[in-house]
Amino acid sequence: MLVDQLDIPSTISKLSLSFKGSPNSPFLAPRGVWIKNRSLFVSDTGQNRVFIWDRLPLSEHEPPDVVLGQEEEKGTGRNANHRVSASTLQYPSGLWSDGEKLIVADAWNHRVLIWNEMPTENGQPADVVIGQKGFDSNEPNLTGLNAPCSSQTLYWPYGVFSDGNQLWVADTGNRRVLYFKQIPTENFASADHVIGKPDFESRDYENNEPIWPYSVRVNEDGNLAITDTQCFRVLIWKDWKKAIGSTPPDQIVGQKSMADLGQNQYHLTPTPQSLNWCYDSFFYEKGLLVMDTANSRIKWHHQLFQQNNPVSDGLFGQPNYATGSENVQNAKGTETTLYWPFSICAEDTTLGVADTGNHRVLLNELII
Repeated sequence: MLVDQLDIPSTISKLSLSFKGSPNSPFLAPRGVWIKNRSLFVSDTGQNRVFIWDRLPLSEHEPPDVVLGQEEEKGTGRNANHRVSASTLQYPSGLWSDGEKLIVADAWNHRVLIWNEMPTENGQPADVVIGQKGFDSNEPNLTGLNAPCSSQTLYWPYGVFSDGNQLWVADTGNRRVLYFKQIPTENFASADHVIGKPDFESRDYENNEPIWPYSVRVNEDGNLAITDTQCFRVLIWKDWKKAIGSTPPDQIVGQKSMADLGQNQYHLTPTPQSLNWCYDSFFYEKGLLVMDTANSRIKWHHQLFQQNNPVSDGLFGQPNYATGSENVQNAKGTETTLYWPFSICAEDTTLGVADTGNHRVLLNELII
């Protein structure tokens, strides 16, 4: 049943804290957020660093416990204004931790970095690199822009996810997701399978494959969600194993079919079903939270696998389903508005949102 675009939707969360980061050097366009065991991890993407807070902050500005990618907290340069190394970052994006290991998608260095134990010192070097032979190289697909891809190479990896044992990497520039049976312990590890392509060497794409996979998530039931940004859709499989290769998804959120690629489904304004440059999604309870980035809103779907193109069950960031403006009615942002948010995660009833355009992380209480 279609919902009137002007209906006031159910809100999914309420603000607990608008967090701006370090008092000495606040966030600039953070694109990654992760919460685990009440610790907060943020990719401060615009300033080429990752921050760690051992506990969730309680005020607008709090000093971090650890900063990675820079020699000091105030450092902001790409690769710390040096050559690439095990201690540097360039445009870090997605991240994941179980409280023991830390994995970071170091997107513009075309690699994924792994810390085998939780970092405790500023600028601590990573232990393992994926996508490069060593820590001192950062070319896409190992040798340059026109180089072929393989089971060992990466090109703009923006998203990572793990269950603590297995690892999935959204290899965005190669238009695929790589799967590792175990979190690699050695540099330049080969992926075991590829999702979204028929083989490791393929980079060309068709509508029936993920064209721009920015985020990958897997829940405890084995459901897989790939946020396919450039096609304004989220692709969902009931069993991630059956997604290996170029198997079609079991459900599409944001489009009616794999052949439909319309921005907001070719409407001038958003609808309860449409998406616009979506960059992330996150399984929560039996449903899915979707970061509808260019519409500056978060959508909630309480149940999976009913039909393609499902109607949203709740909303945050906009007053109604027909509005898609950033910081609607307030250019500076408020507790209920968003400006091109990129990343979302949830632990228990705490929702973390990388509100990228407002240079902040929102810590909200979920009420769905």
